[in-house]
Amino acid sequence: MNRYLPVAQQHFLAVLASTSVVVKSICATVILLYLLSFAVDTVFGLGVTPGYLFPPNFWIWTLATHSVVEKHVWDVGVSLATVVLAGRLLEPLWGALELLIFFAVVNISVGLLGAFAYFLTYVGSFNLLYLFTVRIHGMLGFLGGVLVALKQTMGDSTVLKVPQVRMKVVPMLLLLILAVLRLTTLIESNLLASYGFGVLSSWIYLRFYQRHSRGRGDMSDHFAFATFFPEILQPVIGLVANLVHGILVKVKVCRKTVKRYDVGAPSSITISLPGTDPQDAERRRQLALKALNERLKRVEDQSAWPSMEDDEDEGGPKADSPLLPEKSQSSRDANAAGKGASQESILITFEDAPPQL
Repeated sequence: MNRYLPVAQQHFLAVLASTSVVVKSICATVILLYLLSFAVDTVFGLGVTPGYLFPPNFWIWTLATHSVVEKHVWDVGVSLATVVLAGRLLEPLWGALELLIFFAVVNISVGLLGAFAYFLTYVGSFNLLYLFTVRIHGMLGFLGGVLVALKQTMGDSTVLKVPQVRMKVVPMLLLLILAVLRLTTLIESNLLASYGFGVLSSWIYLRFYQRHSRGRGDMSDHFAFATFFPEILQPVIGLVANLVHGILVKVKVCRKTVKRYDVGAPSSITISLPGTDPQDAERRRQLALKALNERLKRVEDQSAWPSMEDDEDEGGPKADSPLLPEKSQSSRDANAAGKGASQESILITFEDAPPQL
């Protein structure tokens, strides 16, 4: 095990070096605050506490800082891996600024939704522990957002071969695992809440609000909310989701899906939906080219086929071999005449053929 750690560390540093200053800054902040936690209670001062976020305390800054605060070294490893994964797979498609916006939107939403959920739990139970004991912190909410974004961009990619698991089912699969761990009391409730609200908030942002060159959001069918669930539940989930979306459209929280027609070209009509811009097509083209290059590389690594010219030189008949007598000049002339006649007949047949309607 120890001999693999230097290799993994070297590979991680190489990947980190190829990312932008946004990814490097977030990773450095996570490490710095973890080291600082040995001296002060950073989770209390920088994590979201529901009772302190709302009036009369208004610890608003915790919405921006709770995601980079960790208590354990394995939590730091998960946070760094999540940020580097986003920088490696999402940043080339979106850019550093859009990745930073996505990071801020998801984490602020996780803090707000989590605090509001615990406040509603306090209203129903009158237990002050839900207000002043719970701490929402860590990168698990952003991990849910990254997995949702990867479902959008590379949902058909295979994550595990045995058993076969595709990227599009990973967000809800991990949510199910966390729910089971919570039922067995192996993890705290704030971890499940952070991840769940991270999945929800990231989907809402990517579905309706992320800016593109031709509009906002991604209204494609493969990214509908029902696709996060098993196929047997998708009709029911889709019906409920459409009902909720209709209500949100009426109160002007979400926008109605609008089709747009581009008739600039006289020979064709292009129909596009918000979110289906050339960047999506270019992203899918790059993924296809990457898969093709990997397949060609595997073919090149295989043993080369023997040269046909070498086989003819080694095993073929020699020019002076008496086994195959030379054809006479008359036979060659006859063959040439036959070929000419056949070509002429083909041309005549082609010219005499009636044109297709």
